[in-house]
Amino acid sequence: MSVALLIDDLTVEFGRFRAIDKLSLVIDYGEIRGVIGPNGAGKTTVLDVVSGMTRPKAGQVLLDREFDLTRARENEIAQAGVRRKFQKPSVFEALTVAENVGLGAEGMLISKLPSAQIAERTQRYLETVGLSEVAGRRAGELAHGQKQWLEIAMVLASEPKVLMLDEPVAGLSDEETERTAELVRSLRRPDRAIIVVEHDMAFVETIADKVTVLHEGRTLFEGSMANARADQRVIDVYLGR
Repeated sequence: MSVALLIDDLTVEFGRFRAIDKLSLVIDYGEIRGVIGPNGAGKTTVLDVVSGMTRPKAGQVLLDREFDLTRARENEIAQAGVRRKFQKPSVFEALTVAENVGLGAEGMLISKLPSAQIAERTQRYLETVGLSEVAGRRAGELAHGQKQWLEIAMVLASEPKVLMLDEPVAGLSDEETERTAELVRSLRRPDRAIIVVEHDMAFVETIADKVTVLHEGRTLFEGSMANARADQRVIDVYLGR
């Protein structure tokens, strides 16, 4: 597998607080990587840096080993194929479900897609997330779980190379969580890397090829979820709490 993201010696500081401390991480295409750890471990900060929302004090984040995301603007990063679903669903509630996905297809592209291509992508990704039957409803009328799936469809419609999901099952029922796990697994492709930040360990175990456990901005453990559960350091700082 080829490398999608290479995070090298990354350091992020907010005043005197070091949120990320010389973090190095490699994420491959074709992989679903779970990023877990206690609150304040730096999980969301990593996503903020990759998406261009936060500038690091030092280090690099290379897409395809050549494009340094830390030196690019948010729209340039999106145009390069890096997209993110935020923890709280961010949808346009006054628009229909289909219109939301159509906007996701256009995203931050330099040139406008033909209307037929937008319509095709909209239909395809509504089917992917199971929302075809509510395509004409206003997004504000959807249940919380449906809004989570809608935002996933919106980022998928831009056909990203790197897909980042921040707590995609927060607030979902057990049934919705299981359905989301099936959805995420179905999104694995040889030309896509998926990064999932989540606190639901059972969910992470069902989807992730590998997990990275962060603690105080550094990598504490990397490997399978089963091995993470058995690692005494992980138990001490996270799972045992």
